[in-house]
Amino acid sequence: MWDPAVTGQVLAALLFGVILVVLMFGYIVAWTLGGIAVAFGLLGWGLGVFDLALFQGLASRFFGVITNPVLIAVPLFVFMGVVLERSKIAEVLLTTMGQMFGSMRGGLGISVVVVGALLAASTGVVGATVVAMGLLALPAMMRAGYDPKLATGVICAAGTLGQIIPPSTVLIFTADILQGANSAAQLAKGNFAPDTVSVGDLFAGAFIPGVGLAVIYGLWVAFRATIDPTCAPALVMSAADRAGLGRRVVVALIPPLALIVAVLGSIIAGVATPTESASVGSMGALLLAIIKLLADHHFGGKGPAVLEKKLFNFWLGFIAAIAVVVWLTGAFGLLTMLLVVIGLALVPVLTTRPLRDSFLETLFESSKGTMTITSMVFVILLGATAFALVFTRVGGDELVRGFLKTMPGGQLGAVMLVMTIMFILGFFLDTFEIIFITVPITAPILIMMDVDPILLGVMIGLVLQTSFLTPPFGFSLFYLRGVAPPSITTGMIYRGAVPFVIMQLLVAGLVWAQPMLATGLPNYFFRQSEAEKKNGAPPPAFNSDQPESDGG
Repeated sequence: MWDPAVTGQVLAALLFGVILVVLMFGYIVAWTLGGIAVAFGLLGWGLGVFDLALFQGLASRFFGVITNPVLIAVPLFVFMGVVLERSKIAEVLLTTMGQMFGSMRGGLGISVVVVGALLAASTGVVGATVVAMGLLALPAMMRAGYDPKLATGVICAAGTLGQIIPPSTVLIFTADILQGANSAAQLAKGNFAPDTVSVGDLFAGAFIPGVGLAVIYGLWVAFRATIDPTCAPALVMSAADRAGLGRRVVVALIPPLALIVAVLGSIIAGVATPTESASVGSMGALLLAIIKLLADHHFGGKGPAVLEKKLFNFWLGFIAAIAVVVWLTGAFGLLTMLLVVIGLALVPVLTTRPLRDSFLETLFESSKGTMTITSMVFVILLGATAFALVFTRVGGDELVRGFLKTMPGGQLGAVMLVMTIMFILGFFLDTFEIIFITVPITAPILIMMDVDPILLGVMIGLVLQTSFLTPPFGFSLFYLRGVAPPSITTGMIYRGAVPFVIMQLLVAGLVWAQPMLATGLPNYFFRQSEAEKKNGAPPPAFNSDQPESDGG
């Protein structure tokens, strides 16, 4: 008779393989994960390696997922991004940045990267970003004579920056999973007071790699334009196009920059948790939408020049007022001021029929989009919860632990194997599916092998970016295919994404080779004592050759 431990591990391997095969055939993810997990649980019970009583705890697990205060930030950040997309702020930013950089070779491509980074830091919605840039930037790049492969590649890649530059919903879920994995791993190692892994830690850790990746994208476009000027020629601009450009740049940049400072600044300054900062971002996005709505209504009919001048004066005054309020009353006064401004701005909006109808439509569509996206992600998470329960209880965790520990190269070999598996799965599965399936299984084992959890989370975010750019199921490729003209073939889009996938993997390797790129900011802002900061002491660094005892 077979050893029950061996039987359980074989069953766990079959469970993992069957789920991957079924998902590749396109079946609904949540029902696939949950349904097959339950079926294998019954099979395990029949073989004597699984206790059906464990299913009684699924309800409490589901309730814990839904009521997790950390994950409340997800719908709030999604709402923030959808509001900005529907209010057309992204379109104004893209058009203005194109005019700002367009007169230089490769300028349109660089403007796409800049806009992608700004939208990533203020919305984090990949689909909306890629579609907006595909509708606005791609035709302009084609008219300017850009190489279709370079144009489509930079648009798709810039759109995926929302997965690594905070605030990112991928980082929120990864941080939540890593927190539980880190606690379990440290307890197993006998460390009963480990450093926590918060969403703020991962946001700070991903900031430098994310911005660095955007810089590398821009340098690649500039390099291509230098060695082959015909692939990224300069945009011919008339005197009328240049008139008032500086004012337009200020008007276009202040809204997303203000939102970025409000969201990320409140986290780094310790004023708000990531969940609280998400609520600040949602209210800020509503305020920006209201301001644009009022400006278009009152000044839009007087011509673009008048509208830009009024908005320019308004934003300068608004920023000055914010600076005074922060200096006199601090962050609490600033938040109070924002609520008062929103309340006052809503009065003319709700009392004017055309404005009220437009605002309520934006609010309704944004709420519906938020509900759709959030429900999709959380249903997948519930199915993944059932999968993780069955997989670990039949012995899958022991199977994975033994496999990773016997990998040649030790810690490096294990990490590279996990990242390679995630990269390959990215060709066939969505980012969230990969996170919910693989991270709960592999993260505790890697952390027990003294991999820093923040470094691991940033590496996961960087590698999973590739899932948006790798055929046949790269979502950014699909988004752009849907809005690209027929003259741009699917093969052009696929080939254009290849250099950017390579850049993403190279940055992931650089972060592993220089862990301080990921751990430096979290160590300084969240793990260093105030006395150390004042004395200028360097933050603690992770050394892959000398693993830390606490895993953090």
